[in-house]
Amino acid sequence: MAVSRKGQIDMTIGHIMKNIILFAIPIIIGNVLQQLYTTVDALVIGQYCGDTSLAAVGTSSQPVEVLLCVFLGIGTGVSILISQYAGAKESDKVVSICGTSITFIYIIGIPVGILGWFAAPYILEFMKVPQDVWDAALIYTRLVFLGTLGNLGYNMNAGILRGLGDSKASLWFLVVSCISNIVFDLVFVAGFGMDVAGAALATSIAMFISWLVSIAYIRKMFPEIQFTFLPRRFSGKMMKDILAIGLPVGLNNSLYSLGHVALQTFNNSQGAVFMAGGAVAGRITGCSNIAITGLSSAATTFSGQNYGAKKYDRIKEGHWKIPICSGLITLGCGLFFIMIHKPLIRFFSSDEMVLMYASRHVVVMLLSQWFYAIFNCIISIVNGTGRVRYTTIVNILMLWAVRIPSAYIINRYFDGTWVMLCFPISFSFGMFAMIGYYLFSPAWKEVMRLAENKPQDY
Repeated sequence: MAVSRKGQIDMTIGHIMKNIILFAIPIIIGNVLQQLYTTVDALVIGQYCGDTSLAAVGTSSQPVEVLLCVFLGIGTGVSILISQYAGAKESDKVVSICGTSITFIYIIGIPVGILGWFAAPYILEFMKVPQDVWDAALIYTRLVFLGTLGNLGYNMNAGILRGLGDSKASLWFLVVSCISNIVFDLVFVAGFGMDVAGAALATSIAMFISWLVSIAYIRKMFPEIQFTFLPRRFSGKMMKDILAIGLPVGLNNSLYSLGHVALQTFNNSQGAVFMAGGAVAGRITGCSNIAITGLSSAATTFSGQNYGAKKYDRIKEGHWKIPICSGLITLGCGLFFIMIHKPLIRFFSSDEMVLMYASRHVVVMLLSQWFYAIFNCIISIVNGTGRVRYTTIVNILMLWAVRIPSAYIINRYFDGTWVMLCFPISFSFGMFAMIGYYLFSPAWKEVMRLAENKPQDY
Protein backbone atom coordinates (compact mmCIF):
# COMPACT_ATOMS: atom_id res chain seq x y z
CA MET A 1 0.00 0.00 0.00
CA ALA A 2 1.07 3.60 -0.61
CA VAL A 3 0.83 4.88 2.98
CA SER A 4 3.28 3.43 5.51
CA ARG A 5 2.77 2.99 9.25
CA LYS A 6 4.62 6.28 9.84
CA GLY A 7 2.17 8.23 7.76
CA GLN A 8 4.53 8.48 4.81
CA ILE A 9 3.15 8.34 1.32
CA ASP A 10 5.30 6.20 -0.95
CA MET A 11 4.91 7.78 -4.37
CA THR A 12 6.68 4.87 -6.10
CA ILE A 13 3.71 2.52 -5.65
CA GLY A 14 -0.06 2.71 -5.81
CA HIS A 15 -2.51 4.93 -7.66
CA ILE A 16 -0.71 8.09 -8.75
CA MET A 17 -3.48 10.68 -8.39
CA LYS A 18 -4.73 9.18 -5.12
CA ASN A 19 -1.25 9.57 -3.64
CA ILE A 20 -0.96 13.11 -5.01
CA ILE A 21 -4.29 14.18 -3.51
CA LEU A 22 -3.58 12.53 -0.13
CA PHE A 23 -0.20 14.28 0.01
CA ALA A 24 -1.62 17.65 -1.08
CA ILE A 25 -4.59 17.82 1.31
CA PRO A 26 -2.59 18.64 4.49
CA ILE A 27 -0.65 21.33 2.62
CA ILE A 28 -3.87 22.83 1.29
CA ILE A 29 -5.36 22.86 4.79
CA GLY A 30 -2.15 24.50 5.97
CA ASN A 31 -2.52 27.23 3.34
CA VAL A 32 -6.05 27.95 4.55
CA LEU A 33 -4.81 28.02 8.15
CA GLN A 34 -1.99 30.40 7.18
CA GLN A 35 -4.45 32.81 5.56
CA LEU A 36 -6.69 32.71 8.65
CA TYR A 37 -3.69 33.33 10.92
CA THR A 38 -2.51 36.28 8.82
CA THR A 39 -5.95 37.84 9.14
CA VAL A 40 -6.05 37.34 12.93
CA ASP A 41 -2.50 38.69 13.31
CA ALA A 42 -3.42 41.83 11.38
CA LEU A 43 -6.58 42.26 13.46
CA VAL A 44 -4.64 42.05 16.75
CA ILE A 45 -2.01 44.55 15.63
CA GLY A 46 -4.58 46.87 14.09
CA GLN A 47 -6.86 46.72 17.11
CA TYR A 48 -4.26 47.21 19.84
CA CYS A 49 -1.47 49.11 18.07
CA GLY A 50 -3.05 51.22 15.34
CA ASP A 51 -2.54 51.89 11.64
CA THR A 52 1.07 53.08 12.01
CA SER A 53 2.13 49.81 13.61
CA LEU A 54 0.23 47.82 11.01
CA ALA A 55 2.04 49.72 8.25
CA ALA A 56 5.39 49.13 9.97
CA VAL A 57 4.80 45.37 10.12
CA GLY A 58 3.74 45.25 6.46
CA THR A 59 6.77 47.22 5.34
CA SER A 60 9.28 45.40 7.53
CA SER A 61 8.26 41.91 6.45
CA GLN A 62 9.34 42.49 2.83
CA PRO A 63 13.16 42.65 3.24
CA VAL A 64 13.14 39.67 5.60
CA GLU A 65 11.05 37.70 3.11
CA VAL A 66 13.37 38.51 0.19
CA LEU A 67 16.42 37.34 2.14
CA LEU A 68 14.84 34.22 3.60
CA CYS A 69 13.56 33.16 0.17
CA VAL A 70 17.14 32.30 -0.80
CA PHE A 71 17.60 29.96 2.15
CA LEU A 72 14.10 28.50 1.91
CA GLY A 73 14.90 27.64 -1.70
CA ILE A 74 17.93 25.73 -0.44
CA GLY A 75 15.49 23.89 1.82
CA THR A 76 13.62 22.91 -1.34
CA GLY A 77 16.88 21.49 -2.67
CA VAL A 78 17.16 19.36 0.48
CA SER A 79 13.58 18.17 0.01
CA ILE A 80 14.22 17.16 -3.61
CA LEU A 81 17.38 15.23 -2.77
CA ILE A 82 15.69 13.53 0.20
CA SER A 83 12.84 12.39 -2.07
CA GLN A 84 15.32 10.99 -4.61
CA TYR A 85 17.36 9.12 -2.01
CA ALA A 86 14.23 7.87 -0.25
CA GLY A 87 12.91 6.57 -3.58
CA ALA A 88 16.25 4.88 -4.25
CA LYS A 89 16.24 3.37 -0.70
CA GLU A 90 19.67 4.91 -0.05
CA SER A 91 19.23 5.45 3.68
CA ASP A 92 22.90 6.31 4.27
CA LYS A 93 22.58 9.30 1.95
CA VAL A 94 19.37 10.39 3.67
CA VAL A 95 21.26 10.37 6.99
CA SER A 96 24.13 12.32 5.44
CA ILE A 97 21.98 15.01 3.86
CA CYS A 98 19.97 15.48 7.07
CA GLY A 99 23.17 15.90 9.09
CA THR A 100 24.48 18.39 6.53
CA SER A 101 21.24 20.37 6.59
CA ILE A 102 21.37 20.67 10.40
CA THR A 103 24.88 22.11 10.22
CA PHE A 104 23.85 24.45 7.39
CA ILE A 105 21.00 25.87 9.50
CA TYR A 106 23.45 26.97 12.20
CA ILE A 107 26.12 28.18 9.77
CA ILE A 108 23.57 30.46 8.07
CA GLY A 109 20.91 31.19 10.68
CA ILE A 110 23.08 32.64 13.44
CA PRO A 111 25.19 35.02 11.27
CA VAL A 112 22.14 36.20 9.30
CA GLY A 113 20.30 36.96 12.55
CA ILE A 114 23.22 39.01 13.89
CA LEU A 115 23.97 40.80 10.61
CA GLY A 116 20.26 41.51 10.12
CA TRP A 117 20.14 43.32 13.46
CA PHE A 118 22.90 45.73 12.43
CA ALA A 119 21.86 46.02 8.76
CA ALA A 120 18.18 46.75 9.52
CA PRO A 121 18.43 50.58 9.51
CA TYR A 122 20.30 50.58 6.21
CA ILE A 123 17.70 48.25 4.66
CA LEU A 124 14.83 50.45 5.82
CA GLU A 125 16.61 53.57 4.59
CA PHE A 126 17.03 51.95 1.16
CA MET A 127 13.29 51.18 1.17
CA LYS A 128 12.54 54.85 2.00
CA VAL A 129 10.46 53.95 5.03
CA PRO A 130 8.59 57.09 6.27
CA GLN A 131 9.75 58.67 9.51
CA ASP A 132 6.40 58.19 11.23
CA VAL A 133 6.79 54.41 11.07
CA TRP A 134 10.60 54.25 11.24
CA ASP A 135 11.06 53.36 14.90
CA ALA A 136 8.38 50.66 14.84
CA ALA A 137 9.69 49.22 11.56
CA LEU A 138 13.25 49.12 12.87
CA ILE A 139 12.50 47.20 16.06
CA TYR A 140 10.19 44.78 14.20
CA THR A 141 12.80 44.07 11.51
CA ARG A 142 15.56 43.53 14.05
CA LEU A 143 13.57 41.15 16.22
CA VAL A 144 12.31 39.13 13.25
CA PHE A 145 15.89 38.79 11.99
CA LEU A 146 16.86 37.39 15.39
CA GLY A 147 14.31 34.62 14.76
CA THR A 148 16.05 33.55 11.55
CA LEU A 149 17.46 30.35 13.08
CA GLY A 150 14.03 29.10 14.15
CA ASN A 151 12.48 30.06 10.81
CA LEU A 152 15.14 28.26 8.78
CA GLY A 153 15.07 25.25 11.10
CA TYR A 154 11.30 24.83 10.87
CA ASN A 155 11.18 25.20 7.09
CA MET A 156 14.18 22.91 6.55
CA ASN A 157 12.64 20.17 8.69
CA ALA A 158 9.28 20.54 6.93
CA GLY A 159 11.13 20.10 3.61
CA ILE A 160 12.87 16.97 4.88
CA LEU A 161 9.54 15.46 5.90
CA ARG A 162 7.95 16.31 2.54
CA GLY A 163 10.84 14.59 0.82
CA LEU A 164 10.19 11.51 2.94
CA GLY A 165 6.53 11.60 1.88
CA ASP A 166 5.14 12.95 5.16
CA SER A 167 3.08 16.09 4.55
CA LYS A 168 0.73 15.66 7.52
CA ALA A 169 3.42 16.49 10.09
CA SER A 170 4.10 19.85 8.46
CA LEU A 171 0.43 20.73 8.91
CA TRP A 172 0.60 20.01 12.64
CA PHE A 173 3.79 22.05 12.97
CA LEU A 174 1.98 24.91 11.25
CA VAL A 175 -0.93 24.53 13.66
CA VAL A 176 1.52 24.76 16.57
CA SER A 177 3.16 27.83 15.02
CA CYS A 178 -0.11 29.65 14.33
CA ILE A 179 -1.65 28.95 17.74
CA SER A 180 1.60 29.93 19.51
CA ASN A 181 1.83 33.11 17.48
CA ILE A 182 -1.74 34.16 18.23
CA VAL A 183 -1.36 33.38 21.96
CA PHE A 184 1.91 35.33 22.23
CA ASP A 185 0.40 38.16 20.15
CA LEU A 186 -2.40 38.49 22.69
CA VAL A 187 -0.01 38.22 25.66
CA PHE A 188 2.69 40.59 24.41
CA VAL A 189 0.62 43.03 22.35
CA ALA A 190 -2.77 43.09 24.05
CA GLY A 191 -1.63 42.12 27.55
CA PHE A 192 1.77 43.79 27.99
CA GLY A 193 1.24 46.59 25.47
CA MET A 194 4.55 45.87 23.71
CA ASP A 195 3.25 47.08 20.32
CA VAL A 196 5.21 45.83 17.26
CA ALA A 197 8.03 44.52 19.45
CA GLY A 198 5.53 42.10 20.96
CA ALA A 199 4.28 41.06 17.51
CA ALA A 200 7.86 40.40 16.35
CA LEU A 201 8.69 38.41 19.49
CA ALA A 202 5.51 36.39 19.05
CA THR A 203 6.47 35.50 15.47
CA SER A 204 10.05 34.54 16.35
CA ILE A 205 9.13 32.50 19.44
CA ALA A 206 6.41 30.63 17.51
CA MET A 207 8.92 29.63 14.81
CA PHE A 208 11.41 28.38 17.43
CA ILE A 209 8.67 26.32 19.08
CA SER A 210 7.69 24.76 15.75
CA TRP A 211 11.35 24.01 15.01
CA LEU A 212 11.81 22.22 18.34
CA VAL A 213 8.58 20.27 17.88
CA SER A 214 9.66 19.20 14.39
CA ILE A 215 13.01 17.95 15.74
CA ALA A 216 11.25 15.91 18.42
CA TYR A 217 8.86 14.46 15.81
CA ILE A 218 11.62 13.44 13.38
CA ARG A 219 13.68 11.86 16.17
CA LYS A 220 10.69 9.83 17.36
CA MET A 221 9.17 8.80 14.03
CA PHE A 222 12.36 8.39 11.99
CA PRO A 223 15.07 7.17 14.39
CA GLU A 224 17.04 5.68 11.49
CA ILE A 225 17.80 9.22 10.27
CA GLN A 226 19.84 9.85 13.44
CA PHE A 227 18.49 13.40 13.60
CA THR A 228 20.06 15.74 16.17
CA PHE A 229 19.38 19.18 17.60
CA LEU A 230 22.98 20.37 17.38
CA PRO A 231 25.20 19.81 14.33
CA ARG A 232 27.34 16.65 14.46
CA ARG A 233 28.15 15.78 10.87
CA PHE A 234 28.72 17.64 7.63
CA SER A 235 29.39 16.46 4.07
CA GLY A 236 30.95 18.91 1.64
CA LYS A 237 29.73 16.83 -1.31
CA MET A 238 26.17 16.81 0.00
CA MET A 239 26.30 20.56 0.57
CA LYS A 240 27.46 21.02 -3.02
CA ASP A 241 24.55 18.90 -4.28
CA ILE A 242 22.10 20.84 -2.10
CA LEU A 243 23.34 24.19 -3.39
CA ALA A 244 23.32 22.99 -7.01
CA ILE A 245 19.56 22.45 -6.78
CA GLY A 246 18.48 24.79 -3.99
CA LEU A 247 20.45 27.95 -4.77
CA PRO A 248 18.84 28.57 -8.19
CA VAL A 249 15.41 27.96 -6.66
CA GLY A 250 16.17 30.31 -3.76
CA LEU A 251 17.54 33.09 -5.95
CA ASN A 252 14.52 32.73 -8.19
CA ASN A 253 12.20 33.06 -5.18
CA SER A 254 13.99 36.22 -4.06
CA LEU A 255 13.84 37.74 -7.54
CA TYR A 256 10.13 36.99 -7.50
CA SER A 257 9.70 38.83 -4.21
CA LEU A 258 11.59 41.81 -5.60
CA GLY A 259 9.48 41.67 -8.75
CA HIS A 260 6.27 41.81 -6.76
CA VAL A 261 7.54 44.95 -5.04
CA ALA A 262 8.17 46.45 -8.48
CA LEU A 263 4.69 45.49 -9.69
CA GLN A 264 3.15 47.17 -6.68
CA THR A 265 4.38 50.53 -7.99
CA PHE A 266 2.09 50.19 -11.03
CA ASN A 267 -0.89 49.53 -8.76
CA ASN A 268 0.07 52.46 -6.54
CA SER A 269 0.17 54.80 -9.54
CA GLN A 270 -3.56 54.24 -10.12
CA GLY A 271 -4.52 55.71 -6.76
CA ALA A 272 -5.97 54.56 -3.47
CA VAL A 273 -9.33 53.38 -4.86
CA PHE A 274 -7.67 51.04 -7.35
CA MET A 275 -5.25 49.81 -4.68
CA ALA A 276 -8.18 49.06 -2.37
CA GLY A 277 -9.91 47.14 -5.16
CA GLY A 278 -6.81 45.03 -5.71
CA ALA A 279 -6.51 44.34 -1.98
CA VAL A 280 -10.13 43.20 -1.81
CA ALA A 281 -9.71 41.03 -4.90
CA GLY A 282 -6.64 39.40 -3.35
CA ARG A 283 -8.80 37.97 -0.57
CA ILE A 284 -10.89 36.10 -3.17
CA THR A 285 -8.13 35.05 -5.57
CA GLY A 286 -6.01 33.81 -2.66
CA CYS A 287 -8.77 31.44 -1.61
CA SER A 288 -9.30 30.11 -5.13
CA ASN A 289 -5.72 29.00 -5.74
CA ILE A 290 -5.00 27.23 -2.45
CA ALA A 291 -4.75 23.88 -4.26
CA ILE A 292 -1.84 24.95 -6.46
CA THR A 293 0.85 24.89 -3.76
CA GLY A 294 -0.25 21.56 -2.35
CA LEU A 295 -0.45 19.80 -5.70
CA SER A 296 2.88 21.28 -6.81
CA SER A 297 4.62 20.10 -3.62
CA ALA A 298 3.13 16.65 -4.16
CA ALA A 299 4.35 16.69 -7.76
CA THR A 300 7.91 17.44 -6.64
CA THR A 301 7.94 14.56 -4.15
CA PHE A 302 6.31 12.22 -6.68
CA SER A 303 8.89 13.04 -9.33
CA GLY A 304 11.84 12.90 -6.92
CA GLN A 305 10.93 9.57 -5.35
CA ASN A 306 10.23 7.87 -8.68
CA TYR A 307 13.34 9.35 -10.27
CA GLY A 308 15.43 8.02 -7.38
CA ALA A 309 13.73 4.62 -7.67
CA LYS A 310 14.31 4.66 -11.45
CA LYS A 311 10.58 4.20 -12.02
CA TYR A 312 10.61 6.43 -15.06
CA ASP A 313 7.38 4.91 -16.40
CA ARG A 314 5.50 6.35 -13.41
CA ILE A 315 7.00 9.76 -14.13
CA LYS A 316 5.83 9.39 -17.72
CA GLU A 317 2.33 8.45 -16.59
CA GLY A 318 2.11 11.36 -14.16
CA HIS A 319 3.97 14.09 -16.03
CA TRP A 320 0.82 15.13 -17.94
CA LYS A 321 -1.84 13.74 -15.62
CA ILE A 322 -0.81 15.75 -12.53
CA PRO A 323 -0.55 19.21 -14.22
CA ILE A 324 -3.84 18.72 -16.08
CA CYS A 325 -5.57 17.68 -12.84
CA SER A 326 -4.15 20.75 -11.08
CA GLY A 327 -5.31 22.97 -13.94
CA LEU A 328 -8.84 21.55 -13.90
CA ILE A 329 -9.17 21.86 -10.11
CA THR A 330 -7.92 25.46 -10.23
CA LEU A 331 -10.23 26.33 -13.13
CA GLY A 332 -13.18 24.78 -11.32
CA CYS A 333 -12.42 26.74 -8.14
CA GLY A 334 -11.95 29.89 -10.21
CA LEU A 335 -15.30 29.57 -11.97
CA PHE A 336 -17.03 28.88 -8.65
CA PHE A 337 -15.57 31.99 -7.02
CA ILE A 338 -16.38 34.10 -10.10
CA MET A 339 -20.04 33.12 -9.70
CA ILE A 340 -20.15 34.12 -6.03
CA HIS A 341 -17.53 36.89 -5.88
CA LYS A 342 -19.85 39.91 -6.02
CA PRO A 343 -21.62 39.32 -2.70
CA LEU A 344 -18.29 38.30 -1.15
CA ILE A 345 -16.41 41.47 -2.05
CA ARG A 346 -19.19 43.58 -0.48
CA PHE A 347 -18.08 42.28 2.90
CA PHE A 348 -14.87 44.29 2.47
CA SER A 349 -16.13 47.56 1.00
CA SER A 350 -19.26 49.48 0.08
CA ASP A 351 -17.54 51.90 -2.33
CA GLU A 352 -18.86 51.14 -5.84
CA MET A 353 -15.61 52.07 -7.59
CA VAL A 354 -13.60 49.85 -5.26
CA LEU A 355 -16.05 47.02 -5.93
CA MET A 356 -15.85 47.57 -9.67
CA TYR A 357 -12.05 47.37 -9.70
CA ALA A 358 -12.13 44.38 -7.36
CA SER A 359 -14.62 42.54 -9.57
CA ARG A 360 -12.53 43.22 -12.67
CA HIS A 361 -9.41 41.96 -10.93
CA VAL A 362 -11.14 38.80 -9.68
CA VAL A 363 -12.50 37.84 -13.10
CA VAL A 364 -9.21 38.43 -14.95
CA MET A 365 -7.16 36.50 -12.42
CA LEU A 366 -9.51 33.57 -11.88
CA LEU A 367 -9.98 32.97 -15.59
CA SER A 368 -6.22 32.61 -16.02
CA GLN A 369 -4.87 30.99 -12.85
CA TRP A 370 -5.29 27.53 -14.34
CA PHE A 371 -2.44 28.45 -16.72
CA TYR A 372 -0.27 29.02 -13.68
CA ALA A 373 -1.43 25.78 -12.06
CA ILE A 374 -0.30 23.73 -15.08
CA PHE A 375 2.94 25.71 -15.37
CA ASN A 376 3.81 25.31 -11.68
CA CYS A 377 3.09 21.58 -11.63
CA ILE A 378 5.29 20.94 -14.68
CA ILE A 379 8.08 22.97 -13.09
CA SER A 380 7.71 20.95 -9.87
CA ILE A 381 7.91 17.64 -11.73
CA VAL A 382 11.02 18.74 -13.62
CA ASN A 383 12.60 20.12 -10.44
CA GLY A 384 11.99 16.79 -8.73
CA THR A 385 14.42 15.16 -11.16
CA GLY A 386 17.06 17.76 -10.25
CA ARG A 387 16.85 19.65 -13.56
CA VAL A 388 16.41 23.14 -12.15
CA ARG A 389 18.39 25.29 -14.59
CA TYR A 390 15.74 25.61 -17.31
CA THR A 391 12.89 26.04 -14.84
CA THR A 392 14.78 28.83 -13.06
CA ILE A 393 15.40 30.64 -16.37
CA VAL A 394 11.73 30.34 -17.35
CA ASN A 395 10.60 31.65 -13.97
CA ILE A 396 12.88 34.67 -14.22
CA LEU A 397 11.85 35.40 -17.81
CA MET A 398 8.17 35.04 -16.95
CA LEU A 399 8.46 37.78 -14.34
CA TRP A 400 11.18 40.13 -15.54
CA ALA A 401 10.90 39.74 -19.33
CA VAL A 402 7.13 39.30 -19.66
CA ARG A 403 5.06 40.30 -16.62
CA ILE A 404 6.79 43.50 -15.55
CA PRO A 405 7.34 44.83 -19.12
CA SER A 406 3.74 44.04 -20.08
CA ALA A 407 2.53 45.79 -16.90
CA TYR A 408 4.61 48.82 -17.85
CA ILE A 409 3.22 48.86 -21.41
CA ILE A 410 -0.39 48.54 -20.19
CA ASN A 411 0.16 51.23 -17.57
CA ARG A 412 2.03 53.58 -19.90
CA TYR A 413 0.25 53.25 -23.23
CA PHE A 414 -3.20 51.82 -22.45
CA ASP A 415 -5.58 51.88 -19.48
CA GLY A 416 -3.58 51.34 -16.29
CA THR A 417 -6.63 50.02 -14.47
CA TRP A 418 -6.24 46.87 -16.60
CA VAL A 419 -2.67 46.33 -15.42
CA MET A 420 -3.66 42.96 -13.93
CA LEU A 421 -3.70 41.60 -17.51
CA CYS A 422 0.05 41.22 -17.14
CA PHE A 423 -0.65 38.09 -15.07
CA PRO A 424 -2.52 36.01 -17.70
CA ILE A 425 0.04 37.15 -20.28
CA SER A 426 2.92 35.89 -18.16
CA PHE A 427 1.05 32.77 -16.99
CA SER A 428 0.42 31.68 -20.58
CA PHE A 429 4.06 32.35 -21.50
CA GLY A 430 5.26 30.19 -18.60
CA MET A 431 2.83 27.37 -19.37
CA PHE A 432 3.78 27.15 -23.05
CA ALA A 433 7.49 27.40 -22.20
CA MET A 434 7.22 24.39 -19.88
CA ILE A 435 5.07 22.42 -22.31
CA GLY A 436 7.82 23.15 -24.84
CA TYR A 437 10.34 21.66 -22.41
CA TYR A 438 8.31 18.46 -22.25
CA LEU A 439 8.11 18.26 -26.04
CA PHE A 440 11.54 19.39 -27.19
CA SER A 441 14.09 19.09 -24.36
CA PRO A 442 16.70 16.36 -25.00
CA ALA A 443 17.02 15.87 -21.22
CA TRP A 444 13.31 15.18 -20.83
CA LYS A 445 13.21 13.01 -23.94
CA GLU A 446 15.90 10.89 -22.26
CA VAL A 447 13.63 10.40 -19.22
CA MET A 448 10.79 9.37 -21.53
CA ARG A 449 13.12 7.00 -23.40
CA LEU A 450 14.10 5.35 -20.13
CA ALA A 451 10.40 4.96 -19.34
CA GLU A 452 9.89 3.07 -22.59
CA ASN A 453 13.00 0.91 -22.30
CA LYS A 454 12.87 0.11 -18.58
CA PRO A 455 9.30 -0.53 -17.45
CA GLN A 456 9.05 -1.02 -13.71
CA ASP A 457 6.98 -3.46 -11.74
CA TYR A 458 4.73 -1.85 -9.19
